[in-house]
Amino acid sequence: MVRGALLFLVLISCLLLGGCKGGPSPVPTADTPGGMAWIPGGTFRQGSDDGAADERPQRSVTLDGFWIDRTEVTNDQFSRFVLETGYVTVAERPLDSAEFPGLQAKFLEPGSLVFRSPEKNSRETWWQWVTGASWRSPLGPGSDLTGIGDHPVVQVAWQDAVAFANWAGKRLPTEAEWEYAAGGEERERYPWGPSMPPANRSPANIWQGAFPWQNDLADGFAGTAPVGTFEANSFGLSDMAGNVWEWVFDLYRPDAYRLDGPSVRNPLGPDSSHDPQEPGVIKRVMRGGSFLCSEVYCTGYRISARMKSSADTGLGHTGFRCALTVPGPQQRRSTP
Repeated sequence: MVRGALLFLVLISCLLLGGCKGGPSPVPTADTPGGMAWIPGGTFRQGSDDGAADERPQRSVTLDGFWIDRTEVTNDQFSRFVLETGYVTVAERPLDSAEFPGLQAKFLEPGSLVFRSPEKNSRETWWQWVTGASWRSPLGPGSDLTGIGDHPVVQVAWQDAVAFANWAGKRLPTEAEWEYAAGGEERERYPWGPSMPPANRSPANIWQGAFPWQNDLADGFAGTAPVGTFEANSFGLSDMAGNVWEWVFDLYRPDAYRLDGPSVRNPLGPDSSHDPQEPGVIKRVMRGGSFLCSEVYCTGYRISARMKSSADTGLGHTGFRCALTVPGPQQRRSTP
């Protein structure tokens, strides 16, 4: 909670650096931060009137310019962060039995959730708690990062993403920033255009086939793909659809777009979280869909699509990218 409160204060000051003047933000004169793209300010329609209930109603959002990572944060980048700081992710920490009375001992051990494709027509759950699963071992014991250093880091909780962003002199993008960066002012339904191409020409790392038991692998990947494998959008950003869900700054509420009215500038999201499916659980927003999203199940790779999860939960299909406002000297550190 303390880390989240501090980030909130930092983010407010960052977003206000440009003042409240209208019009597009000029490209800053500072050197381009490594691996980032400049998104000029503008106004767009956030949400979708024909999407899920929590994407409604559409509203007008005006944003000042900002930088955002061209790709999702990779295993190699996160490894450097851990090596330099000694940071231990949420999935690598045992749970406190006092906070979870009655929970079986095996679920108190460090671990995370891993997707396991069930047999057809099986009642087996898709997600299984795996002791020992973490960003270092995304699929659990016996798995490691060999050969996937350039893949997006997964099994990171929102708290872990914030810690990395602070270390890198950056922050998480707001939900509005993320959506604008995915499609711009005149955005289409998807980052690549208004419709889905044939399955054999997949524009993103998503699921092809009968989810969740048959993946046709038309895009060549059963799990994550190296960042930048698929064509970037008009801003030069890769994987704004598919590959992994991406944590953003905002707390989740299904009515978030109604709270600020029909027009808002530089929104930071609601100041409280509420998910009717799990009342009392504080949740943060994720964007972009993942390699598990399909046209018949999730369609989370639509630009307006929203997902949520508790801030202390890591998942095998969730990562993040970072953003920042015009950087000062203390913010110019880039991640390789």
